[in-house]
Amino acid sequence: MKKAEIINHLDIVTSYLLIFLFTYTGISKLIDHDTFKASILQSPAIRNQEAIISWLIPVTELLIVAMLLLNKYRHAGLVFSLVLMITFTAYIGYMLLFIPSLPCSCGGILKELSWSNHLLFNSFVIVLILISLFSNTRQKLFIAINRTSRKPV
Repeated sequence: MKKAEIINHLDIVTSYLLIFLFTYTGISKLIDHDTFKASILQSPAIRNQEAIISWLIPVTELLIVAMLLLNKYRHAGLVFSLVLMITFTAYIGYMLLFIPSLPCSCGGILKELSWSNHLLFNSFVIVLILISLFSNTRQKLFIAINRTSRKPV
């Protein structure tokens, strides 16, 4: 397998992982919205914005899924995934450092992870997204041009 194929596969695998992750968590938060909202109310860091956050997070997750599903918007979906995952990871880090009682507002099976394991999981996903974004960008930086026709080869 060539390097370009591996990079393309990594991009696709990362995208599908994010599609699965955000679909699962977004739908879980919408299906059990009252529980999600209640857990946000337990968090001193974000409880004042509970009405907005309880809808914004799952809707954003599902919009990112739509972007990742469309090849035309996959790169933007990866960028937005990165921003969302960094935001979630920063929130987890803040909670671990400053809040003694840690309520979980995650969706689905991710509720079962400890906060430290959640931090590790998110960090792993961030690294995958970064590798996918940078290797994909790097691959596109070099385009061979036929000197006679001036067309990419």
